[in-house]
Amino acid sequence: MLPTEHRLRRREDFATAVRRGRRAGRPLLVVHFRSGATDPHASGERVSPTRAGFVVSKAVGVAVVRNKVKRRLRHLMRDRLDRLPAGSLVVVRALPGAGAAEHDQLARDLDAALERLLGGVPKGCNPTGATTGGGYAAGPRNPGRDPGGSAQ
Repeated sequence: MLPTEHRLRRREDFATAVRRGRRAGRPLLVVHFRSGATDPHASGERVSPTRAGFVVSKAVGVAVVRNKVKRRLRHLMRDRLDRLPAGSLVVVRALPGAGAAEHDQLARDLDAALERLLGGVPKGCNPTGATTGGGYAAGPRNPGRDPGGSAQ
């Protein structure tokens, strides 16, 4: 169970994490992360603990399946809270495949998303900085179109 002080409950906090934070998508889930960086010169300001919230829609499955996914995600986040900076907001949104996924699959996707958000290797790059086959270094995202935007 995720301790009460680490739970994200208010709508405004969810909106802040989703709208102003960074995002990393995986096949089973999407993680939205808003860093808890505060002004170090502010006097008397107490840094709040890292808080996490979960979004599991009806597309994931019936109520029993949704609750199982939420329980698994809460358990996984509890073990990973110490990796995140204090005051951070994290929203984990389960995608439809999460209902049929095993616990280990959810753990791998969550770890990969958090690693990417916390400064791991960017998508499409290897540690030397050269791009791999999965991404573009530069140029148009859709190579079948004219860079000027005119249709062919």
